[in-house]
Amino acid sequence: MRAFRAGLLAGCLLMAACPPVLAEPGPSAHDVKQARQTARERSKQLSRTTAKLATAHSRLERLAAEVELLVEAYNGEMVRLRQAEQAYQQARARLAAANGEVERARQAAALLATESSGGLGSLGPVVGMLIDQGGTDGFLHRASVLGHLSGERAAVLGRMRDAQEVAAILRIHADSAYAAQQAASERARLAKLAAERAVAGQRRETRELAARKQTLQRKVDAARTRADLLARRRTAALAGLVAGGSAMGDVAANWALTQLGKPYVWAAAGPETYDCSGLTMRAWEKVGVRLDHWTGTQWTSGPHVPLDQLRRGDLLFFAHVTADPSTIHHVGIYVGRGQMVHAPQTGDVVRVASIWRGDLVGATRPAAA
Repeated sequence: MRAFRAGLLAGCLLMAACPPVLAEPGPSAHDVKQARQTARERSKQLSRTTAKLATAHSRLERLAAEVELLVEAYNGEMVRLRQAEQAYQQARARLAAANGEVERARQAAALLATESSGGLGSLGPVVGMLIDQGGTDGFLHRASVLGHLSGERAAVLGRMRDAQEVAAILRIHADSAYAAQQAASERARLAKLAAERAVAGQRRETRELAARKQTLQRKVDAARTRADLLARRRTAALAGLVAGGSAMGDVAANWALTQLGKPYVWAAAGPETYDCSGLTMRAWEKVGVRLDHWTGTQWTSGPHVPLDQLRRGDLLFFAHVTADPSTIHHVGIYVGRGQMVHAPQTGDVVRVASIWRGDLVGATRPAAA
């Protein structure tokens, strides 16, 4: 029994000397880190897709310009095709006329052939007239008339050959010109169709990339929101463990921590967006301390505090020239452990950051604190 009591006493003393380790408050650092890593990975995917979308838009614009050029080329070929069709029809009309001339020449030649061989036919009266002349003079006269008839036959045959050659040339020219224009028009049509298909495909790709970008943007926003929420919860939980602030300063600092992740907007003072002095003004407003929405008067709103004596809720000021408070351009609110909450700049959000910057001027503790 005595040994049991001694063991129990030793156990109690050991427990008193080594208190249990408290669980980390709020979300763990690992949770916050993992959430931020997820947000970064999704942001990288979004960036890659955004770059692809920009390339797709550029390609679409180039293809659209090429299509416009090819469409106009096709329109020009169609105009030339209509002109070629008209020329073809005119050539066909001239060909028909030439064929008629060939037929008339052929008939005339056939008539002469009939009259000059195998009988006098319609030349009988002329030959009879020639025979009546008699003698040498009559013979010469007959020879002259027959020579004249032979020359006329040669002329008719020459006209027939000319008409045939003209008809053949016109036929070849009209056929080849029309065929060439049809081929050119078909090439233009196929080029136009290919370009239009390319544009249609590029538009589909662009639409798909745009839809993917929207999906990724939503995922990025969700990941960033979760990461900021976890960070706010963790920071708020840690801030609750930090001692050394006044009651009012703690309230102001803790409230500022609840605004993490809200966008910076110039001249804004909440509740959804802030600039730097708008955030600090609202933080101290929560404890009934009225500050102007201006770093100039917030700097003089209370006593200046040495940086080694900072308390939660104190206002930290930053200037272009650290020796000249008139150049102050930024303010944050101290939350402990060398950290502040501030609304940094356009494009950023309310966040926790180190106070140790090269442009740090000093700190002010609002008078009511």
